Amino acid sequence: PETPMRNKRNPLNVYFVKVAWAWTLWLLLPFIAVTTYQFAKSKFLYGPTKSVLMVLRRVSALLVGTAIWYVCTRLFMYVENLTGTCSTSGKLGDPRRLYATKQECHQDNGIWNGFDISGHCFLLSYCALMIVEEVAVLEGLSIDQNSKLHVVINVLFVSLCFLTMIWVFMFLCTAVYFHDFSQKLLGVLIGLSAWYGTYRFWYLKPFSPGLPLPNIPLSSKKYSYSR
Repeated sequence: PETPMRNKRNPLNVYFVKVAWAWTLWLLLPFIAVTTYQFAKSKFLYGPTKSVLMVLRRVSALLVGTAIWYVCTRLFMYVENLTGTCSTSGKLGDPRRLYATKQECHQDNGIWNGFDISGHCFLLSYCALMIVEEVAVLEGLSIDQNSKLHVVINVLFVSLCFLTMIWVFMFLCTAVYFHDFSQKLLGVLIGLSAWYGTYRFWYLKPFSPGLPLPNIPLSSKKYSYSR
């Protein structure tokens, strides 16, 4: 029997996973902006102008993430089109048409068989890791618990945690019900590579968006993975 999670039209897939990057971007943007500004003022004692510049630098991590999402999804589509063939239910004797893309195949009610790298495994793993990295800034942030800012940050934090739970749950559903093992494995490896290449390599460099906790050594960030 088909379970709800096996159906690609289930609400979580349609309203969350299909627009996973938009949800992640929508919640991380205000969280990074508010926490970075407060962090710059309280830890570095920066003035308003320098704090805003630090916010712009950190928010640029979302531009990097958007570029990674766009390039990888386009690459996955290219690979699937390059490796695929179309199966149609045409009448015997009809001239066989060659299809260049999955879209053309579907327009003729055909089935496209190609190497479909799991975009869900890629994006859900990358989004979850990115959220975990960004919320680590709370460990170094000191805010008056009675302030409105504290409430705002807590609401954003809880929302990001809830979103991460959805990403992990849908990742498990994808792993169980969809794609071949090699397609899922490659999707995950690309997601891990995107995270490692940014937060564990490029963001350590001076000319980069930087880490959420720039004044805390990498070795002391282990707590961010045991929240």
